[in-house]
This record gives sequence, C-alpha cells and structure tokens, in this order.
Amino acid sequence: MPSIALFGTSADPPHTAHQEILVWLSHHFDQVAVWASNNPFKSHQTPLIHRTAMLQLMVKDINPVRHNIRVYPELSSPRALVTVNQARQRWKAAAFTLVVGSDLVMQLPRWYQVETLLRQVKLLVVPRPGYPLSESDLEPLRQMGATVAIADLTGLPVSSTAFRDAGGADMLTPPIEAYIHQKCLYAVCQDDFPKNLLTPSPTS
Repeated sequence: MPSIALFGTSADPPHTAHQEILVWLSHHFDQVAVWASNNPFKSHQTPLIHRTAMLQLMVKDINPVRHNIRVYPELSSPRALVTVNQARQRWKAAAFTLVVGSDLVMQLPRWYQVETLLRQVKLLVVPRPGYPLSESDLEPLRQMGATVAIADLTGLPVSSTAFRDAGGADMLTPPIEAYIHQKCLYAVCQDDFPKNLLTPSPTS
C-alpha cells in the first residue's frame, strides 16, 4: 500500500520553507501530493490560478529532482475532508497522511467535520518557528481520534505573510521571483524601479 503525503499550502507566495518541507516529505513517503489551497481561516491576496502556477514553478525548481512530488490542482478545496475524499477516489489503495504546519494545530478542531477527517488520515505536524507545540496542544486532536506525529524538521524562519508585509527575495526561488514581476503580483511589476519588495536591479 503506497504512502501518500497530502500537503496543501496557501502558497501566497510559495517560498523556500515550502520547498524544504516538500523535499523532506519526498524522502519519507512514496508520493507527495501538493496543491495551493483556499484556507477559509486566511485571507488570500493572490488568485488561486497564480498561486498554483508559482507552486508548480517551485516544484520544478527542486534540485536534484524528486520525481515523487507533484502538484494536483484538482485537490484544492476550502474543506480538507473534500480534498481527502478526492484523493481517495484517485488512489483507491493508499495510506494518507495530512501534513499541516504547527500554526494550524489550534484551528484544526474547528475544521469541517474534523472527526470524520481524522478517521481517514494520519496527521503529520511540521513545526514552524514561532509556533511551539506541546502535548496539551495535540491532546484535543487525539481525543477526536487523530493519529498524530511530529516531523523531525523545523521549517525555515520565513513565511508568506512576512513576504507580503515586508518583501524579501531571499525567501523566494528565482523562478517565483521572476513570475511575480511578470504578473505584477504583490504590487510588484516588471518595470518597477526601485523594486520595493524584491531584489533591486543592479544600477550601472
């Protein structure tokens, strides 16, 4: 039975910490299914079509190539249970693990039909800087029937929110930085000068 990691992220924009998590997952699961999600608990600045395109660029940019990582736009849904049901239709004989950041642990009990969701998947929590975990945080999920593991990985200290608030090209891969300029996302356009969010162009 193949093991499949299900990893939805807002990808607004996707950054180097997302890439690091995907690579880590690819070494621990047979397949990694990733998608840009519309989290009902978050406000998204960029349309889903652009966030999906950037996610695809990020996966393509992984070096060395990890052939078991793939973007599945069709899995995107505001409700994780819908995503899992779609995954079960696609892979009828697989063991699924839902991957979430530690920043989402406190939200999870409020997710749509969460007890049904937790009966269908294992849960893997990836620690994020600024969002420490304790057993007391996980206990409500276990009482709902969740099988919870914590990844032995701490994500890089970067976030999509930090980029949207203050910029910083060092947290982006070059293809995503170029895409943001090309599509004029986050108030950044190709002909902007100076580029107030991304790496300034060198001056002569």
